[in-house]
Amino acid sequence: MNYSTLQLVVDCGIATLTLNRPDKRNAISYELIDDLLRALEEAKNSSVQVLILTGAGKAFCSGMDLDNLKALAARTPEQTFDDSRKMAGLFRSLYDFPKPTIAAVNGAAVAGGTGLATLCDFTLAAAEAKFGYTEVRIGFVPAIVSTFLIRQVGEKIARDLLLTGRLFDAQEALRIGLVNEVVPAEKLLDRAREFAMQIMENSPSSLAYTKHLLSEHARAELDSQIEAAVRENASIRATADFREGVTSFLEKRKPKWTGQ
Repeated sequence: MNYSTLQLVVDCGIATLTLNRPDKRNAISYELIDDLLRALEEAKNSSVQVLILTGAGKAFCSGMDLDNLKALAARTPEQTFDDSRKMAGLFRSLYDFPKPTIAAVNGAAVAGGTGLATLCDFTLAAAEAKFGYTEVRIGFVPAIVSTFLIRQVGEKIARDLLLTGRLFDAQEALRIGLVNEVVPAEKLLDRAREFAMQIMENSPSSLAYTKHLLSEHARAELDSQIEAAVRENASIRATADFREGVTSFLEKRKPKWTGQ
């Protein structure tokens, strides 16, 4: 398949999926979401045994694309709900991917980018990588990603990260369990491929059955929680604080919250 926002390369049973919008810091656009869903489907149906997800340039994924952000105010409620459901579908497709996945986080992974980085089975990060669930700082709700974050790090840490919206470095991500290894930037992709080769020494059938078991164990709870998260994610976009948050972010000024 042809992709305009990413590259998918298969070599020796390893699929390397590279977010390829370096001039936009690999920001999440509607087009990137569509490309990611198609690329994951292509990799799922191929003979590859492990998937590596990384970013081109200095960032892994900086969150929502600014052009898409500007257009949000004009979206209808129906479009807003569809947007939320599509993002949930992307996160779920990555979380439930039937083959082992490795994120190689080469730089900043912010908001939805942090979600993509941490929903893989394994997350390797360059020492310079930064993370953050920054949605509350611009009037959003980190609804969908919170469902997965609580499962990974526990409620107390999740509350800290989600309610402060603060950025944190690779070492803290390692300490709280969002990252498996911190690797020098120049060795990151080599380490990811080395890790993939180690995984491929195991039985492909056993890996597939184990991943299916893990997904099924969480399915019923995630189904319910994600449906609620989609509604919350869509609802916040009807508020004055959301509109102010987006506007102030684009105008590069401090927001004036009303709580409405």
